[in-house]
Amino acid sequence: MKAVQVIGYGDVDQLQVVDIPVPEPKQGEVLVRVKACGINNTEIWMREGAYGTGKESGWRPEGVQFPRVPGSDVTGEIVSVGNGVKETMIGRRVILFPFTSSGADGEEHIAGDMSFIGSEYDGGYAEYVAWPADLCYDMPLDSFVDSAAFTVSGLTAWHMNEQIEIQSGQTIVVTGASGGVGSFNVQIAANVHGANVFAIVGDLKDADKLKALGASRVFSYRSDTLADDILEANGGPVDAVLDVVGDALFKTALDVLKNGGKFCISGSAGGQQTHLDFRTLYLKHITMYGSVLGTRAEFQAMLEAIKSGQMKPVVDRTFSLDEARDAQTYFKQRGKFGKIVLIP
Repeated sequence: MKAVQVIGYGDVDQLQVVDIPVPEPKQGEVLVRVKACGINNTEIWMREGAYGTGKESGWRPEGVQFPRVPGSDVTGEIVSVGNGVKETMIGRRVILFPFTSSGADGEEHIAGDMSFIGSEYDGGYAEYVAWPADLCYDMPLDSFVDSAAFTVSGLTAWHMNEQIEIQSGQTIVVTGASGGVGSFNVQIAANVHGANVFAIVGDLKDADKLKALGASRVFSYRSDTLADDILEANGGPVDAVLDVVGDALFKTALDVLKNGGKFCISGSAGGQQTHLDFRTLYLKHITMYGSVLGTRAEFQAMLEAIKSGQMKPVVDRTFSLDEARDAQTYFKQRGKFGKIVLIP
């Protein structure tokens, strides 16, 4: 089969299109013909070494092993099954839950042996992928491309919203709102939980799109008076911040939070290190959450929200598998809105 492998740490030249054997599904696994695979920061940062270049580079103690086929947002059709799997699964159109672990229900994402597709296992930048049958869910939408927009970004956003326990009518600030996780944070907070959502982006050209997703107000992070703008629009401090930016907006986030407010972060595209005055935390009684991915129950709840129309796919552009380098390069550019999807 055709696949794209990461052969080491570095730039996009470390992505190589290769011909490798089609994987054989093992006990309890199925073979999925990949129809679409969304692109995430995770596989780019893994390639670039942003997570580290040694044992800290992956979820397992040994770190990421090369060559590796990246890609975690996988949709496709089951074409064969391994031992112990009913042949009636053949033909099912599925979306893959993106990791394995031995964690108990509700703790899958924090188990010590958590292992990620596209990092510890070969992923969806390929024509076929083998995956545990019980981690394959029915696609929430008819389109493979649209369904592939949700997996990691949607699950991460869903878990972030669960972490801060949003109440209807609260005001929630969402950073990076034009990206994958950010755009889903807008939809989940507004349409599932009934929150008043303030979206922060770079270019206000996307304001109407974000309002269509559920945001009540849209702000540019380029404003020199961003914190004051948010406080004025809300008539005071906000209840919570859902952040994927990190350092660049960290001070603003703490400045606009109310006493007893909540801050949840799942990414740091705007800087991985920051300055924190601890007095801000304890004097304002701020609760901080680190968040990544989520549980199988949350994944199922997200799929139901997609089916009901509370969450909609946001796809910016598609690329062919041969164009994986171009796709990852485009992913890092400013100005896009929504997910980038590879189609084998």
